[in-house]
Amino acid sequence: MHYIQVEIGRRAKARPLQVLATRPMTNSMALPCDGCGQTASAEHIARRLQRLEWTTRCRPVHINTLLLGAFSPQEEKDFLYAPGGEFHGEAGLLLDALGISTAGKSAEVVHAEFQRAGFFLTHVLECPPDKDAGQGAEAAALLAQRLQPVATRIRRSLKPKRVVLISRALGPILEKILALELGCPVVLDNGKLFEFDGPAPTNTVARLREALAGRAGG
Repeated sequence: MHYIQVEIGRRAKARPLQVLATRPMTNSMALPCDGCGQTASAEHIARRLQRLEWTTRCRPVHINTLLLGAFSPQEEKDFLYAPGGEFHGEAGLLLDALGISTAGKSAEVVHAEFQRAGFFLTHVLECPPDKDAGQGAEAAALLAQRLQPVATRIRRSLKPKRVVLISRALGPILEKILALELGCPVVLDNGKLFEFDGPAPTNTVARLREALAGRAGG
């Protein structure tokens, strides 16, 4: 076994190198993720970086409409920017509402249409919530903790013309969102959220389509 000299005060002690090498890795596992604030394992960070890479490729230079959800979807097939092109769940509903067809198209073509139209999707928590933190007061607390960093990113970096709130899970913090300085108007469904994660997402698709068409016509 190899040893390394470690200075402690005025005395040097020999410790096994393999023991020392494992200590920084143990500490690093307790760091919070910069995309969601949750405690991050190596797998969590890898997933976060992969989704960030996919998302960055599709960001418009000038964002017309920022679609803001609560949590990034658990399943990759529901994640809009995934390269697989399945477009289930949130991804499929949003594309339907925005009038972007996926029939016979590759993921790259769909992403390009979404980007050219000036749409950009992001979430208050850019990672899926841990299983124990996806509901109730704990979920609301996680979302509330991320509001200021998200508001700063919207105002200084994304700079959209409008923000559309698309998740029922944002309900407990809606008043806090409306009180933020985002630098643009927030679009609601007659004062309520567009609930793409609610019990009647098909109705939400139609209402968002109407809301965006009305603003485009005005």
